[in-house]
Amino acid sequence: MTSTAYKGLYIGMEVVIALSSVIGNVMVVWAVRINRSLRDTTFCFIVSLALADIAVGALVIPLAITISIELRTHFYSCLLGACTVLVLTQSSILALLAIAIDRYLRVKIPMSYKRVVTPRRAGTAVLLCWLVSIIVGLTPMFGWNNLQHLRENGSLSSDALVTCRFETVISMDYMVYFNFFGWVLPPLLLMLAIYVEIFYMIHKQLNKKVTASHTDPRRYFGKELKLAKSLALVLFLFAVSWLPLHILNCITLFCPECDKPEFIYIAIILSHGNSAVNPIVYAFRIKKFRTAFRKIWKQYLLCRDPVGLPECDKLGVIMCSMCGE
Repeated sequence: MTSTAYKGLYIGMEVVIALSSVIGNVMVVWAVRINRSLRDTTFCFIVSLALADIAVGALVIPLAITISIELRTHFYSCLLGACTVLVLTQSSILALLAIAIDRYLRVKIPMSYKRVVTPRRAGTAVLLCWLVSIIVGLTPMFGWNNLQHLRENGSLSSDALVTCRFETVISMDYMVYFNFFGWVLPPLLLMLAIYVEIFYMIHKQLNKKVTASHTDPRRYFGKELKLAKSLALVLFLFAVSWLPLHILNCITLFCPECDKPEFIYIAIILSHGNSAVNPIVYAFRIKKFRTAFRKIWKQYLLCRDPVGLPECDKLGVIMCSMCGE
């Protein structure tokens, strides 16, 4: 397959992923909005993750397609587009870390969890995750980029126009030493350790014998085990999706002469595809989401008010009026 054919296939797949990511994650946010049982702290972090994934579909993928076309743009315009990708990736990682810590606390301190993890503190944690993500992702805008290198090798025109590619504007030193070794790999390893500890504590509780003076912990910890498995799967898929691209970045830095033919397109597709798979995981693995998705489909999109449920709310009325009912 020629390079042009690879690029055409890549763009087509990116468009499909973008649409799937936006639609699926809008459904996730909508599900939390209409289902009160989904409005606890864990799902607050899941909404933050979904918003980042919506932005991947709506902003990052169009930018990636533009970069793949290799348009000539101003250096800082291209750099800002690349940094947007980094901000959203980092926000996803930190949202996953917040989810892991939240589940750990729910299992470690079940009796005092609601007193410790309040909605206000959860909201503060979400804002902090986004603030750190913006700082980490926008670091190249403050000087850690390839501008000086392009000037030295004569690749930069007098009006600072460049052929816009990620590797052209982003320093691989930044991507490997700061981004990957500093803000991607450590959180992933920490989350792995947290989930191992979560599963250990849950199985320990489930294996306890029930005495007359204690309530049976199996129901509570059984639910926690199911949800922990689903969220651990989300983490696993994230790692599988993003690690190939970071490994290619390491190869670029440590072995500049090594050839990376069309594997880069596969790695990019994998990383972007992760934004579309989370709603699928929620739908198949978490009953509350599955129920909410069905309600959205039947009550708001098909305009069928299910028997026994209240009449459409304001949003439902608007959707139903669009259907002519």
